[in-house]
Formats: sequence, C-alpha cells, structure tokens
Amino acid sequence: MPYWKRFIFLAVALIANVLTSNAQADSLGGIVVSVDTQSGQLVVKDKTKMTNRNFQVPKNTQITVDGKTAQLNRVEEGQSVTVFFTGTSASRLIVRNEKKTDDDATPTKPTKPEPKVTGAGKTPPRGTANKGEAAAGTTWNQFRGPMRDNISRETGLLKEWPGDGPTASWAATDIGEAYSSVSIGDGKVFTMGNIGDDEMVITLDLATGKKIWSKRSGRAYREGQGNGPRGTPTVDGDRVYAMGGNGDLVCLDVSNGNQHWHINILNEFDGRNIQWGISESVLIDGDRLICTPGGRDATMVALNKMTGRLVWRSQVPTSPQAAYSSAIAIDVGGVRQYVNFTHGGVVGVRASDGAPMWGQRESANSTANCSSAVFENNSVFTASGYGTGGALFRLASRNGQTASELGYTTREMKNHHGGMVVLDGFLYGCDEAILTCLDLKSGKVAWQNRSVGKGSLTMADGRLYVRSENGPVALVEVSSKEYSEKGRFNQPQRSSRPSWSHPVVAEGKLFLRDMDRLLTYDVKEK
Repeated sequence: MPYWKRFIFLAVALIANVLTSNAQADSLGGIVVSVDTQSGQLVVKDKTKMTNRNFQVPKNTQITVDGKTAQLNRVEEGQSVTVFFTGTSASRLIVRNEKKTDDDATPTKPTKPEPKVTGAGKTPPRGTANKGEAAAGTTWNQFRGPMRDNISRETGLLKEWPGDGPTASWAATDIGEAYSSVSIGDGKVFTMGNIGDDEMVITLDLATGKKIWSKRSGRAYREGQGNGPRGTPTVDGDRVYAMGGNGDLVCLDVSNGNQHWHINILNEFDGRNIQWGISESVLIDGDRLICTPGGRDATMVALNKMTGRLVWRSQVPTSPQAAYSSAIAIDVGGVRQYVNFTHGGVVGVRASDGAPMWGQRESANSTANCSSAVFENNSVFTASGYGTGGALFRLASRNGQTASELGYTTREMKNHHGGMVVLDGFLYGCDEAILTCLDLKSGKVAWQNRSVGKGSLTMADGRLYVRSENGPVALVEVSSKEYSEKGRFNQPQRSSRPSWSHPVVAEGKLFLRDMDRLLTYDVKEK
C-alpha cells in the first residue's frame, strides 16, 4: 500500500474523530454488584471482561427500571444494567429485572429510513440477556466463545489423549452443507446449513445430537469453494441470531425457532456480497447487535437486538467492503469500541455512536482478510494470509477518542482463516502451515512446528485443540517454551472439502463440523 494512500486513510479518520468529539457518552452492559444510595456509588460487573467497574451516580442521572422512571434506591444487586457514562460519572442507567423492555437502546437519528423488518414487535416474554456470559463463560454461546477470545472456560479435561484419540460421543448427519461452526446454549447446539434451496438454522439436542428444530433463514448460498453459510449463530438469552452467506440476518426463538425479525444487511445498507460469501458471526453487546454490511455509508451498523431496527450506522473513511472476519468489543481507557477487519484494513468504531476512531492497513491484504482480531493489554493484533502476515497496534484513549500506532509487523503469522488465541502474553496460531507461538509484545517467535499443518484452533484447560484442514486433530500443551503434543487422531468420514469450520470445546465435548456432518468427542476426565 503506497504511503500516501495510507496517509489519506488516517487523515480522514482523524478528521472524523474531531467532528465527532462531542458525541454521546460511552456505554457498558453488566450486572449490578453493589449500590450505595447515600454516596451514589455503583459497582457493575462488565459482562465482556467479567471485571468490576465503579461509577459515581449523580442525583440528576436518568434511571429507568424495567422501562419506568426510578430513583437509585430501586437499583439492586443482581439486576442487569446498561450504564451510559463519561469518565466514571454515570449519566443514564437502564436497569432490568427478569423481563426486559424494548426501549433499552438509545438510537441516534438514522440518515436513511429504518430497515424493513419482518416479524418485529411479535415478542414473547424474554429472559436475562447474555446468559452465556452470565454463566461464567461455561457455555460457548457464539463464534470464538463467550468472550470472543477463542478460550473455553472448561476445566477437568483430558490432559492427554489415548493413541486413537478421545472417545466418540454422537454424530449428527444431514444438517446441510456449511462451513459454520457451532454455538451452545439452553441444552442445545446451534449451527447452520444448506438444505435444498434453503439456508437453515439448525438446532440439535446437546445430549443426543437429535434434531430439535430447523428454520429457514434465507435462500441457499452456493459457491465453488464450498456451499452453505459461513457464519456461526449467536445465542443470547432466549433468542438466537444467525447470518447467512447472502447477508440474510434472522432473530429466532431459542425454544422453537419462531422468527422475531429478519433483514438482509446487503439490501438494507447498500452493500455488495463478497467473493466467497458473507462470513460474519454477529456480535451481541448489551442491547445491540453489531455487524458489518460494508455498505457505501454503512461499513458497520448497530441494531436494536430485540427489533432489528437501526441504532447507528458507521461510515469508515474509504467505505471499505466487508471482509470475512467477525467483530470484537473492547475497552481502552474507558472508551468502548468495536474492532473488525474490513477489506481495506482493521478499524475501531466507537460503541456509543459508531464514530470511526482509528484504522490500520499493515496486516491487510487485497484478497481476503479472515481472522478476527485479538486484544490484550490495550493492543490489537490482526493477521492475514496471502503472503502478508500480522501486525500489532497499540491503542490509547483521551477525551472519548482512541488513537492507534503501529507496534510492529511480522511475516511469521500469515494466519489465513484458522484464528489465533492469546494467553499470558503469547499468541498461538498457524502461520500458513506452521503452528507458531509468538511473544505478543515483541513479535519474536518462541517456537514453530509443522507436524499438524495449516488449520484452525481453540484453547481449553491448558491445551490447544488444533484442527488441520486436511489432516489430523491434535492436542498441544499451551507453553511458550516448546511444542509439546499430547495426542492426535484422524477424523473419520471426512468430506471432500477442507475442514475449515473451527473446533469448539464446550460441555465436556469437542465439536467438529465437516460440511453436512457434526461429530462430537468426550474430552472430560472420568
């Protein structure tokens, strides 16, 4: 990328920062830990980081409890709360008990008519949002897990596998062609697949693998590299959200698949489908759904998750198309933001109003940016294949704005679409066909190993579960000192397609999706 083009990209982003510097306060979703009505002190557990945040609640703070105006003395421990704040001072509290209201979002006035939503308003009683996160991360409720860091919170798992691998549990067949992975919630397994001419959201019983329900989400997506949807459903309380290869986005009831609403993000936000199909797994953050249409004036959008209606749209400078990555939510110096890899580069968008704050191109290629960003110690690391590699960007916030600077680039993490994970300052991922451990702070290689080959991975209970796209599945000890393999096996009944669906470890099982087949293995210690 010529320097002058990169300069223009960053300059335009800086201008956008200045123009939006007086935008509304930041917001955070969480659970009330404690409240002192006399001093006005409120402690909230951040649902994303699972850490406590302290806020001062002035007397003029707007407070609603279950949609009704209230005083601070109505706020109690254990309630779900969305805090709008500047610094540590709260300007608005939206508090919910067991049932939630539909007026939780505070949308800014859209520049275009709101999307046409099918089925909005037909809403049955709802339970607590973000159930997967509230359950201390034990449920894999979305792509890359409850924290979107690709780390399972499962414990008591096998430290080594027997010679032929872990014991097979159940297999589900006829679930349709797809590269989707799986999400877990409410005793169910959620995935997607093409069945006939339809794209379907499919729900299986967690204990047996038997199909519970399947619902159409849109027309089937077909493409020469493999048919079917690419995204993974997101489970949030009693609703599940799924987006398909043609951009159809649905909100369904977890229990029976009844549709609450549906839109096509490409039609609604003037986007064009990308070469190998929309691949994003949508992010639920508090009361909002975040996705990346890549439209001319809607690079990223926030929707009210209960109705599908527009909250804000974000136009990133140069209006890049969507890529194949999924967004993450991060907090830097009190500024909450959504980070995603677009076709033009990685971008950071302010959560409160969608204002673009920073953008970088060093880790982007011009073909396909696929792997989601990882975040650690106020730094974002992104990487792509096609000979490009990775880059670390250091972030800092001031006056409600976040700026980025390049820390380093590396050619030794050309991560195509297998994903990466960070633990204790070290990053693990496939540099093309080489499993690699990097010191995240410096970018220096700690170790490399070629024995498994190119693939995807996840982390659980001190082990990496590495799935080669054409070969074995391996169990590798998480260590920055050396490659230490603890077992491997070859998946039976392989399809003719590469195994690009990411592995999942949840509820004591390893889940491997292979086109129209889902295999599970018991990985819990007896």
